[in-house]
Amino acid sequence: MSQQPSILIVDDESGILDTLRILLRKEGFEVTTAQGGKAGLDQIRSGNHDIVLTDVRMPQVTGLDILQAAKEQDTMTPVILMTAQASLQTAIQAVNQGAFYYIQKPFSNDELLAILRRACEYRQIRVENRQLKQDIRRKDKSTISRPIGKSRRFIDVLKLAELVAPTDSTVLIQGESGTGKEVLARFLHNFSLRAEGPFLSINCGALPENLLESELFGHVKGSFTGAVRDKQGLFAAARGGTFFLDEVGEMPPSLQIKLLRVLQEREVIPVGATETIPVDVRIVAATNRDLEEEVRRGHFRSDLFYRLNVIALELPCLRDRRDDLVLLIDHFFQEMASERDNPPKALSADALDAVMVYDWPGNVRELQNALEHAVVLSKGTLIEPGALPERITRRRREPLVAERSSPNPSLEVIERAYIMWVLQAEGGNKTRAAEVLGIDPSTLYRKLSRYEEQPAAG
Repeated sequence: MSQQPSILIVDDESGILDTLRILLRKEGFEVTTAQGGKAGLDQIRSGNHDIVLTDVRMPQVTGLDILQAAKEQDTMTPVILMTAQASLQTAIQAVNQGAFYYIQKPFSNDELLAILRRACEYRQIRVENRQLKQDIRRKDKSTISRPIGKSRRFIDVLKLAELVAPTDSTVLIQGESGTGKEVLARFLHNFSLRAEGPFLSINCGALPENLLESELFGHVKGSFTGAVRDKQGLFAAARGGTFFLDEVGEMPPSLQIKLLRVLQEREVIPVGATETIPVDVRIVAATNRDLEEEVRRGHFRSDLFYRLNVIALELPCLRDRRDDLVLLIDHFFQEMASERDNPPKALSADALDAVMVYDWPGNVRELQNALEHAVVLSKGTLIEPGALPERITRRRREPLVAERSSPNPSLEVIERAYIMWVLQAEGGNKTRAAEVLGIDPSTLYRKLSRYEEQPAAG
């Protein structure tokens, strides 16, 4: 909070606004006034205020609406409600919604100033407390779960992540499926100034378009069949925190436009609603696609790509960071031992050799699944090659693209060949193949259905 505390006064009577403006400016406050609830909402959305003082009874937009908007903008803002017609029910509702104080008109100047001084102290303490927690987090990074790795490429990504984490900049994480994009997103959240807020995530390719829209933006009662009550969207639910959009490249074009609006205007419109809702959230997106190529092919909006790609972090695939394999293996064995309350297991020399030469198309996620498979099948503490999935010990390399393919196959041809290779490696089990690929089973089924309709590229 600044040395001169700022206060927003909202009332529909100009005489009260003038009186309070003169009084509070003499007492050292930086005063902004808004005549009526709508003007108050505009002021809340356009700037930060240390304190909000608002009348309760106003036409169209009430003091309780102002209270809700102020808390959505900044949960630490003390909101003081004033009314000439005190109601116990309204007072209880105000306190339940987070009001700092409820004062009845007419009130004396001394009474109001005493309440405002307490509100300033309250906000200052909360701001200092949040800053202290952030300082502790930065000094003791060992308390925060960190992505595992020591290879140069991985450390470079982690250093950049540490640098941008305390900012509110939008981040786009790119990398193959299973490289740990959500782990890195959580790391960004934990090191941010929003660490005390929620971390919410959604897989943009896992839901049908209409359901995805409702989950993201919310809906109002009666907006579609089955909408029996108002539903808060994830953008609104994540206020004060971080919202992770996984596989954002799978988002349908119609929703790409709406996501662009969120990034530009910092507000959402629930399905079936006419009024906007302000959002206070840091957006981190991730994709296993080459979004620049998707833009060139017309599958992804260029303006949305540039809005998302403010800070780009690219996670290397596991085959390009083999120095990290031993660290990751030890980490997963320790984690599994802790969950099962057993001594940690280890790989025999032959099993470790098989793991080290395997290409890991499913990256870290596939490694974790393979080690869990081995732990379950091994009776002793030493894991032999026979306990590992057969694809790892087979040691035969399958070409991702058939020999009859073009010398320079398109990205679509390579994607198709890779999906079919993983499916074959999993013995045709589509659920396990989807896990290795890091996509939702419904996405895999759609792709396979498309492949059946189109002949393979030759």
